Amino acid sequence: MVLGMADALEVEVAGRGVRLTSPDRMVFPERGYTKRDVFEYYLAVGDGIMRALGNRPTTLQRFPEGIDGETFFQKRVPTRGVPAWIEKAQIAFPSGRKADELCPADLAHVAWAAQMGTIVFHPWPVRRQHVDQPDELRIDLDPQPGTDFSDAAAVAEVLKGVLDELGFIGWPKTSGGRGLHVYVRIKPQWSFVEARHAVIALAREVERRAPERATTKWWKEERGERVFIDFNQMARDRTIACAYSLRANPRATASTPLRWDEIGSVEPNDFDLRTVPQRIKELGDAHEGIDDVAHDIGVLLEWFERDAANGEGDMPYPPEYPKMEGEPMRVQPSRAKKPEA
Repeated sequence: MVLGMADALEVEVAGRGVRLTSPDRMVFPERGYTKRDVFEYYLAVGDGIMRALGNRPTTLQRFPEGIDGETFFQKRVPTRGVPAWIEKAQIAFPSGRKADELCPADLAHVAWAAQMGTIVFHPWPVRRQHVDQPDELRIDLDPQPGTDFSDAAAVAEVLKGVLDELGFIGWPKTSGGRGLHVYVRIKPQWSFVEARHAVIALAREVERRAPERATTKWWKEERGERVFIDFNQMARDRTIACAYSLRANPRATASTPLRWDEIGSVEPNDFDLRTVPQRIKELGDAHEGIDDVAHDIGVLLEWFERDAANGEGDMPYPPEYPKMEGEPMRVQPSRAKKPEA
């Protein structure tokens, strides 16, 4: 959709009127992209981003003055000044506190968030019907210093081999930075703790098959020049940029769904505010079938119990979490007290 020049515009999106103010405000100065460009981008990738966000409680990363200005994460929909049609879902944080987050029911919700200066969308791995039972596993392949996107791509291929043996379908995408994300849709029958255990078990199997490339070590001092499989992205209230979300970097890259056969031949900077809509026009959405099959993680939970019986139990949670049942000491190895001789 091409918008005209004006101080404020009223745009119809999904049958709703969405007001766009300050459309010519600069958001990505290095590329010359304005608030209007961001707004139009999200309309252009509408089907894809709704596949990623639809009916999911979503944290908004807002940049009201552009990426060089102040930023903040909005986890609560304001109580005033919000259109009556905005939908919300209540989620609970690890602390027990609760919040009503934006829960996009249609593309107008995304457009409204873009009007509010949102650049990055961080949905929970749950739907409004089951806010305590994740419906997808998120495997975050995070290159450590000395490694890059090509290393993450190599680890992703190992991960795909494990998923293939399980009969699982993995859906890869760029993170919009140096890493890769792989999603696996699951039945919403397990808790966050169980879903995190499933990812830990899966990550350990990848690490066993490619120990020189992949690591599950939580403490940075132990990771070395390998790709960290960040299992804690499956912990409650940990979220990552969704498919088709822009990222707040100078190049205005986007987290972009990929086909498995192209992972080794692309670069993160190939996908940005301008190129992604054209990619969709030419190739469609690589995640179009992501909701067709939901898997049973029972076998991964069996792997977790097997590993626990062999001395590899739970892993540390992030520092802001309360102490969790079965969690080992949350102390980096170099600072842990050594037993007396």
